[in-house]
Amino acid sequence: MKNSALNALKAELFSGEPATVFAILDGAAVPGLRQYLSSFGPRYVCLYPGELDPGMAEVAPYFAVLEPDAAFADWLLGNGWGRGWGIYGKTGSRFTELRSHFRRLAKVADRTTGRTLYFRFYDPKVLRIYLPECSLPELHACFGPVQQYLVEDDEPTRLTRMHLVDNELRQDSIPFG
Repeated sequence: MKNSALNALKAELFSGEPATVFAILDGAAVPGLRQYLSSFGPRYVCLYPGELDPGMAEVAPYFAVLEPDAAFADWLLGNGWGRGWGIYGKTGSRFTELRSHFRRLAKVADRTTGRTLYFRFYDPKVLRIYLPECSLPELHACFGPVQQYLVEDDEPTRLTRMHLVDNELRQDSIPFG
């Protein structure tokens, strides 16, 4: 991504309220994600609780807080935008509340068997298809403390902002570069 597009994307992500910007990243889509998180040092946590075997830890989803002037945000957006590495969002909530919320979303029960399954809501293509199909209670459950989800658009220089307005899902396609 060119510097001008990166700066425009960052301006869109980090502008306005609420103040906290986050990413939920797919370890299966980002080779070496755990090492990048460790070396760049953003505040992050795996969405799968407990001690994971190394193979599962490599492909698990991770929740990370983004800072506008941090090298991690530049690396992530510059290298990962348009590659389906994850989703982004804005919130005014605390890290621990968000961690709990996203951990709840990451697991669902199969309606037929009752088995627990992993829900890949952090895949931008999944979220863009899933949210418009949700009922109002499902939307409230998915958004919880999140004010906006921001995901890659089909067009690489656009993002889709999804948020609730008067209890309805609104999707805005926003150019940034």
